[in-house]
Amino acid sequence: MSSSPRSQQPQPPDSPTHDSDSDLDLDIQELDPISTEPTRGASQQQQRHSGGGEQGTSRIALRKLRMGGLRRNKRGRGYGDLGQNRDEWGEDTEGLLGEGSRSRYSDGEGHGDDDSPLLGEHAGRRSLTSDRGSRRGSRVRLPSFMSGSKKGDEEDGDDQEEADPSASRLVAVGSTQATRFPANIISNAKYTAFTFLPITLWNEFSFFFNMYFLLVALSQAIPALRIGYLSTYIAPLAFVLLITMGKEAFDDIGRRKRDTEANSEEYRVLHFDEPSFSGTARPRRQLKSDSQRKKSRGQKAQRHDLTDIREEEEGGDAQSSSQVCEISKKSKDLKVGDVLKLSKGQRVPADVVILQCSNVVESGEVIPAKEYAEEEALLALDESGSASAKGKQTEVESLKNEEQSGTVGETFIRTDQLDGETDWKLRLASAISQNLPLEEFVRLRVTGGKPDKKVNEFLGALELLPSRQDAMDQQSSLQRDDGKSAPLSIDNTAWANTIIASQATTLAVIIYTGPHTRSALSTSPSRSKTGLLEYEINSLTKILCALTLALSVILVALEGFENTEGNRWYVKIMRFLVLFSTIVPISLRVNLDMGKSAFSWFIQRDPGIPGAVVRTSTIPEDLGRIEYLLSDKTGTLTQNEMDMKKIHVGTVSYANEAMEEVTSYVRQGFYIQPTTDPSSQTALITPSSTFTAAANQGATRTRREIGSRVRDVVLALALCHNVTPTTDFEDGQEVTSYQASSPDEIAIVRWTESVGLRLASRDRTSMTLESTENGRPVVRVRILDVFPFTSDGKRMGIVVHFHTDTNIRNPDLSTGEIWFYQKGADTVMSNIVVANDWLDEETANMAREGLRTLVVGRKKLSLSQYQEFASRHQEASLAITGREAGMQRVVSHYLESDLELLGVTGVEDKLQRDVKPSLELLRNAGIKIWMLTGDKVETARCVAVSSKLVARGQYIYTVAKLKRKDNAQDHLDFLRSKTDACLLIDGESLALFLTHFRKEFISIAVTLPTVVASRCSPTQKAEVALLIKEFTKKRVCCIGDGGNDVSMIQAADVGVGIVGKEGRQASLAADFSIEQFCHLVKLLVWHGRNSYKRSAKLAQFVIHRGLIIAVCQTMYSIALKFEPEGLYKDWLLVGYATVYTAFPVLSLVLDKDVDENLANLYPELYKELTSGRSLSYRTFFIWVLVSIYQGGMIQGLSQIFTEVDGPKMVAVSYTVLVLNELLMVAIEITTWHPVMIVSILGTFLFYLGSMPFLGRYFDLEFIITWGFLWRVLAIASISLVPPYLGKVISRTMKPPSYRKVQST
Repeated sequence: MSSSPRSQQPQPPDSPTHDSDSDLDLDIQELDPISTEPTRGASQQQQRHSGGGEQGTSRIALRKLRMGGLRRNKRGRGYGDLGQNRDEWGEDTEGLLGEGSRSRYSDGEGHGDDDSPLLGEHAGRRSLTSDRGSRRGSRVRLPSFMSGSKKGDEEDGDDQEEADPSASRLVAVGSTQATRFPANIISNAKYTAFTFLPITLWNEFSFFFNMYFLLVALSQAIPALRIGYLSTYIAPLAFVLLITMGKEAFDDIGRRKRDTEANSEEYRVLHFDEPSFSGTARPRRQLKSDSQRKKSRGQKAQRHDLTDIREEEEGGDAQSSSQVCEISKKSKDLKVGDVLKLSKGQRVPADVVILQCSNVVESGEVIPAKEYAEEEALLALDESGSASAKGKQTEVESLKNEEQSGTVGETFIRTDQLDGETDWKLRLASAISQNLPLEEFVRLRVTGGKPDKKVNEFLGALELLPSRQDAMDQQSSLQRDDGKSAPLSIDNTAWANTIIASQATTLAVIIYTGPHTRSALSTSPSRSKTGLLEYEINSLTKILCALTLALSVILVALEGFENTEGNRWYVKIMRFLVLFSTIVPISLRVNLDMGKSAFSWFIQRDPGIPGAVVRTSTIPEDLGRIEYLLSDKTGTLTQNEMDMKKIHVGTVSYANEAMEEVTSYVRQGFYIQPTTDPSSQTALITPSSTFTAAANQGATRTRREIGSRVRDVVLALALCHNVTPTTDFEDGQEVTSYQASSPDEIAIVRWTESVGLRLASRDRTSMTLESTENGRPVVRVRILDVFPFTSDGKRMGIVVHFHTDTNIRNPDLSTGEIWFYQKGADTVMSNIVVANDWLDEETANMAREGLRTLVVGRKKLSLSQYQEFASRHQEASLAITGREAGMQRVVSHYLESDLELLGVTGVEDKLQRDVKPSLELLRNAGIKIWMLTGDKVETARCVAVSSKLVARGQYIYTVAKLKRKDNAQDHLDFLRSKTDACLLIDGESLALFLTHFRKEFISIAVTLPTVVASRCSPTQKAEVALLIKEFTKKRVCCIGDGGNDVSMIQAADVGVGIVGKEGRQASLAADFSIEQFCHLVKLLVWHGRNSYKRSAKLAQFVIHRGLIIAVCQTMYSIALKFEPEGLYKDWLLVGYATVYTAFPVLSLVLDKDVDENLANLYPELYKELTSGRSLSYRTFFIWVLVSIYQGGMIQGLSQIFTEVDGPKMVAVSYTVLVLNELLMVAIEITTWHPVMIVSILGTFLFYLGSMPFLGRYFDLEFIITWGFLWRVLAIASISLVPPYLGKVISRTMKPPSYRKVQST
């Protein structure tokens, strides 16, 4: 037929339009960078409509141009024939092959902008209009992917000591780089050796009371102000600083150790040595095409680059550009240009460009992936629907050869640690490098843009240059006559912290390392966190300092401001300030820091939270003050493991044990009765097959109808997907696993296998299903078109052609059935399927159960219908403007109408253990929970419902794809009027609100019980956390498990990381690391409560301890006619704050007001903590009054009962002071612990034992008399009884909540 490319008359060999191998010809439209992903049907239609008179315009799949594909056909035709008489444009088409060979299974990310030249105005760009015209005439010369200007070349050629982060980079693969790039080191440390002292000292002295004590200590250097020993004031301050700085150093050393573990992870790297030759090394010989390229530009080269392939192969090992060996390197030693060898489950340690992918068996042999019949799907259709006998024979031979051709270069990666999306992403190796021998990798050079935080964008190019030296030459231009280039996009990359999900071995070159990686640029630097209690105590110490100053001035004023010889009034004020410095207790920080260390130890040793790690031990009390919890979804609330729970076929629903009935239907529906007819042994099932009629003879009509429905929906689910089966070896056994971009699809395919229909094999053009009962292939289809799932379309479709016999491998389209299958969200599918009365009700029921629903439908197509669709779809794919919309209109018109509704599936995203009760308990504790995820809106909604984050019956208000500011105001107005609703918002809408309605949005959002944000970038998550903190001034806790959660975790007041399956980045950067979300409940409700309550009580006691001694000093000074003389000096002052009271006060860290069961049973108790009543101005001033009373009584009565000044008074006063503090601790204890008893009794006995050594301060003869004893007991009783009675009366009249709970 004249229209068939295969039936054209051969041209003379010297004809410029001669095509020596039509399989290797190109369609210029296939190389259009804007239409890089035409549908398969579109490509087929393009084949049919090529005019017969248009010589030299036959077309094939671009994959045929891959190097491996060129080597495969050695039969009847040499390499010379393959390369003969090419137009000179052939070289330049190589530059676009990376886009042209892009897989049909794209993850849906756009490429329009990515395909634009990297170097802007100087880069050549092809006119689409001229391209379309060129299809009717002679061929045109296609420019390479990019070209460089002189300016750019000069800049690239400059040798740079350090990499410029704002400039693009040239990376020579496998060679040393001319530019120095940063090391590939992960660092979560807060300090370096140089910054530790300045930063920690600044943090310490930014607190008022530390600065206050520094000034007091410095004042002792002035002789007129010195009171007692200088060490009395210097030593406590130094001790506090050493304790605090030591703790910071300990925490940071722990972070560095964990970073070292990650940086020491071993990776396999290909090492390229210079090739060794026997004798003298000889250079790479010149290829024939090399000399031809030196001819005048006006002359056309008569040979093609493909001829070079043969010449290089014939040259053997002598032509190798390098020698390759495999070495092991630590992650921190990896450098830009290194070629990594990655396998399934490995974390990608840096940003890489994928060069080659291949399937590997256990022995290490590389197995090329099967690609049979790919071009057959593009060439099978011509205008008559048939091909010539010669053409068909050529196709079949081509298929056989193609099974042995090069690999496809595909791998899947998981990016949930980077962007939170659970769908696997398909990544492709460039056509230039996919089948290139490893020894020639050193001739490759990658051009990449500047380091960027945009994880979904990349522009670059891959060049194959004549030699290794050329690849290392930074002055080379990007467009050369002796090289080949191809564009690189996001499809050719894998960013750091993604996980290789495919069985394929992936070879990739590093282009960005360390701080230049996408994940590092998206992560905010670590910061020092300070607890809310610290700020509250800082405010209280300012009040105490003001009290000290006021007291000093008052005492001097009472005496008068007259200056006498050697006694200036301002000096007296300064001396009083030093004497009263105990009011602001220096030991407060020591006690609090030791308490925090104890709380951290309790958390890490709690058997109820196995694996818990405290990485920031300065903020455990903040765990008891959380009011907003921001949680990630994937890996935090969910396991990211899908499970098919329910299927509804219209009249009956199957779930749980009822699935066994589905299995019996499938067994009957796909059973082929063996007969004497040989064809029954090779027969295959189609939707219209009648093989199973005999199996259902005894069944009722209703049962036969249900069986038919079940068979149809199971077949549809087994075919309508993008899943590929892979085989792996574990413990010597062969294990089949599935790869797909969506875990939903894997769950469905696993379910079809469990009911009897297994996906045996899948490639780009075919799919085979087999029975699990006997392993026999029962269904085989040719894939004609695939329409991938997109967030806009919310549906996925596939057009397949059913085979009828296993012996007929590539049947003509006219001999079998063509069906269109589609599955998608009920919101879009309800308008596509035929009218029915059950779909809406059933999808609503499944949605209420938190299941992710998919509606499945099908439509049978005749050959003429499919041909018409393919023709129109191809035309739409060539449009310059509105291409995507036009293609969708064609699909909607020809395919997406009146589909037969087959059924509805319900897939559950498995939740983490005890997520539901945990969320409910936290909500009852008064914590408002937000879920921030990078996943899809529908997925976020389902998980919010299934996890009970959204209460049953609660209204979910959805805001998605918001682009206009006026519409945003309407949403805000609605939310103001419905504050009990759950807000579900996507990242695009959230960005608009945060840009234009920042204050209005957050003021409404924080009042809502629940907010769910989907499609959130890591930066947006952190911004939301900071915004809530800034607006509400409340404590915010963020929890996540992925690298995309690090920014949010670090921005929060309390960051909690979950040790996920995919990595430890979140847990390394977090303040607290746990293994399960449910452990967060105990961390907050129990440990948070105890840490805060104990810290508050500890702080109050330390303040009380300092105030009471200051009041005693005041009374003493008044008695001495306002002279600033010290009452307790030297050891008495130091000993009182340390050995005589420290341990009993510190033992308060073991106190608890309720037990753990009550704390969990009554989470409302946690709500009280957020108000901060345990340490408030009210409680503070109560303690001030108690201190004034007790100090006044102790010192006043001591002076009355003994003497105004002297060792007897000091002995009585000091002994009562110590005894009073010990008994006050005992009064305040709620739950006794053995350590408390030992510390109180032990301290008292230690004090008694030390009294004989205090003869310098005490009258030792007096202390062994009864007079001393009765005075001490009398004064202590007067000091202690009234405060104790006041406490008892207060608790009786108005008992605290925990007392009420304990009494029930």
